[in-house]
Amino acid sequence: MRTPFFENHVKLGAKIVDFHGWNMPLQYSGILDEQKAVRSNVGLFDISHMGRFRITGETSEDCIQNLITNDISEITENQAIYSPMCNEKGGIIDDVIVSKISQDEFLIVVNSSNIKKDFEWIQRHLDGNKLKDETQKVALLALQGPKAQAIIEKQTSEITKLKPFHFMKAKLYGQDCVISRTGYTGEDGFEIFFDSSNSILWEKLLSDGQIFGIKPAGLGARDVLRLEAGMMLYGNDIDEGVTPLEAPLKWTVKFEKNFIGKNALEKNNPQKRLVGFEIVGSKRVARLNDQIIYEGKNVGRVTSGTFSPTLAKSIGFCYVPPYMQFGQDIQILIGGKNYDAKLRSTRFYKK
Repeated sequence: MRTPFFENHVKLGAKIVDFHGWNMPLQYSGILDEQKAVRSNVGLFDISHMGRFRITGETSEDCIQNLITNDISEITENQAIYSPMCNEKGGIIDDVIVSKISQDEFLIVVNSSNIKKDFEWIQRHLDGNKLKDETQKVALLALQGPKAQAIIEKQTSEITKLKPFHFMKAKLYGQDCVISRTGYTGEDGFEIFFDSSNSILWEKLLSDGQIFGIKPAGLGARDVLRLEAGMMLYGNDIDEGVTPLEAPLKWTVKFEKNFIGKNALEKNNPQKRLVGFEIVGSKRVARLNDQIIYEGKNVGRVTSGTFSPTLAKSIGFCYVPPYMQFGQDIQILIGGKNYDAKLRSTRFYKK
């Protein structure tokens, strides 16, 4: 599958890769170059591969409440919330962003790897409400970085009033858009929803952003940025074999309300926990399923790893027994050799 901006990526010389069935740009000028642009200036990402579902109906809010662990009643219209969506055993089906358009209309953004699975799961729990897949109809771009607002502000000054995890309707370059102050990089930024036929917005944003040092950015830079910011990747760091209590997502679980998986989570005694690590004295990068060694024994595994340009060190996430604490010295078996490392919080970078 291709997003509306596939030809733009090709013209810019992007390296195209298959990502869950989508032809997506891995990089343009280089992963480190693009990562630096987002941290220092601004980057533009095509994230149209993410799933977009619309739920409507008189009891759609009740439907959402049942589907997610977080509390949708805590937000107002034009506001969004992050939450896991669990199965009956408390395993994470997906982590999603739910936007409240009105009392009886919601938009859910899901991971591209889970579009089919999530649609079928939600459909089973609609309780008389309606579900529509708008992934192909609605394009989605992410403008991320400290200078992102300056670009949008040239089109609509109202953007300065928009708070994090809120969204607004606006016109960009004459096109109707919904702009949400959300992202997956740890920087200030926006996710822009609009009709997929208006693909001119990619070129317009890049053109207007030239004076701010904008660069198109691909999946490679996005992965480095999200890992530095402590954001999990579904399929690596979390999946249906993991509960929100084992991942650092306890804050999203609201036991005061009912939701699918609540009973299982109330009885859950976590046998592992997701933490961060940094490799000491080496720039060697740990990869998925590399072993965590403590006192000569294999006690866990790596789920994500990268070299962080911001911190100038190799970092990552891993699962370890719950008794292990931040600051604990460990080793990671990489390519047959043990490397010294230290456990720490998953949040490596804060703006």
